[in-house]
Amino acid sequence: MCAETENTALTQKLTEGEDFYFNEQGLMVLTAKYLLKRGWCCRNGCRNCPYGFRKEQQEAGAKQKKV
Repeated sequence: MCAETENTALTQKLTEGEDFYFNEQGLMVLTAKYLLKRGWCCRNGCRNCPYGFRKEQQEAGAKQKKV
């Protein structure tokens, strides 16, 4: 990914309901549409990750390696 693409996605104004929503606890949750527009996976286990990353799977794999 080029720096220009990353900077464009990060400097655009977010639109509620399209790019994010607030969950029951009042936390802002990014949508899959926004995460795709951003163009890269942060590997934080986002609820709507369009890249297939799941933090639980990574943590389970790390625990198995330690045993």
